[in-house]
Amino acid sequence: MRRLAAAAASTIIALTALPAAASAQPSNDVGVGSHHERGDRTPLSPLARQLGRQALPAGDGWAAAGPGTTGGSAASADQIHVVSSRAELIVALGGDNATNATNATPKIVYVTGGIDGFEDADGRLLDCADLADPGYSLEGFLAAYDPAVWGRVTPSGPLEEARRRSVTNQTQQTQINVGPNTTIIGLRGARLTGLTLMIDRASNVIVRNITFDDARDCFPAWSPTDGETGNWNSQYDLVSVRRSENVWIDHNTFTDGDNPDSAQPVYFGRPYQVHDGALDITHTASLVTASWNRFVGRDKLMLIGSSNTVGPDVGRLNVTLHHNLFDGALQRLPRVRFGQVDVYNNAYRLGGDGFQYAIGVGVQSAVHVENNHFTLDAGVTAADLLYDWGGTAITTRGNWVKSAGAPSRPVDLVAAYNAAHDPDLSPEAGWTPTLRHGPVLPAPLVPLVVGPLAGAGRLPL
Repeated sequence: MRRLAAAAASTIIALTALPAAASAQPSNDVGVGSHHERGDRTPLSPLARQLGRQALPAGDGWAAAGPGTTGGSAASADQIHVVSSRAELIVALGGDNATNATNATPKIVYVTGGIDGFEDADGRLLDCADLADPGYSLEGFLAAYDPAVWGRVTPSGPLEEARRRSVTNQTQQTQINVGPNTTIIGLRGARLTGLTLMIDRASNVIVRNITFDDARDCFPAWSPTDGETGNWNSQYDLVSVRRSENVWIDHNTFTDGDNPDSAQPVYFGRPYQVHDGALDITHTASLVTASWNRFVGRDKLMLIGSSNTVGPDVGRLNVTLHHNLFDGALQRLPRVRFGQVDVYNNAYRLGGDGFQYAIGVGVQSAVHVENNHFTLDAGVTAADLLYDWGGTAITTRGNWVKSAGAPSRPVDLVAAYNAAHDPDLSPEAGWTPTLRHGPVLPAPLVPLVVGPLAGAGRLPL
């Protein structure tokens, strides 16, 4: 086993740490762009320059379909930027956050240090009070829409309208819009805090080697008919992919940082939810590969498909998840509607208060779950790993489970689910993945390789 683990680790290091064949690059790819315009040259190592131009390897998941995913690999020297502030990031992405989503010029953006979505143009950190509409206050909202007073009816009226205007203010501040043909890659220690990276109608995008932290919602919505007792719902994901194709999300870390959901107050008898997804793929997006990412200690993690409505999402939402670490997350790992989703060689560490499920089988979903490894705390069993959200079928092959106090063993996840739940799920999703790059590891080796190699800071930048 040790010899196999060492061999597997060597193979994966070779696949992930060294750049794939990159397009020819100008010799002066050194710190041009935002910092250079200020006279502050930030040298980039030859390997950093090469990784910035790296395309998704051929066959590496759904994002390799069609034209493949090259991001900003064709960027000219004047479209290579090194940024360390929100203002510089917006300039590098095209100059105007309101229109950057349509800027299709090939570009490579290196992030250095920490960037906070709450920075104003002068670098001053704003807070929620700065973004609130004059007509809004949380205290007033709680007094007006307490179910004991208002009832189980959707909020309406001046205070709710003021909350919505506050949301608009925050969206303009903390949602950073990305255009097509873009690579955003972090230098060592890069962190994007308090913002949503929005990839909407922006195909051919690569995001790598960045820690995404605490995309908090200052003004959550109260939904009194969501569930039996209502729920607070937030709007902002760490990364959101919508209406886009050929997107590669690789070697990033997703976390709530020092602002976890578990620390939020309770209002109207429900947790005040200030976070939404870590990486959500919705609104007809498709051809996405998420690889070698680390998802740490979050509640809602990854939603693939946002509505049960049969329509434009049919035939879309095709996603590959491989060699990701899901560590301490509670649900949506992922939750899938409609798409053909390939989930292989991922490591799961699951349990704790609030754990709900790992993989959600939604309407017309076709999920293929192969050679993953699940490490479970006490109180969580193999029967808890799947959840029926209106789907009917899921393929599960070669997966292993390590329950608390027991050794790892192979488990048929569908059989385990069906033994404890009705109605049964069918064990055949109706398709077999073909887009895979490199070796598919046996499940027992997955935590040995994914644990040390997944997440930001593992690429040689």
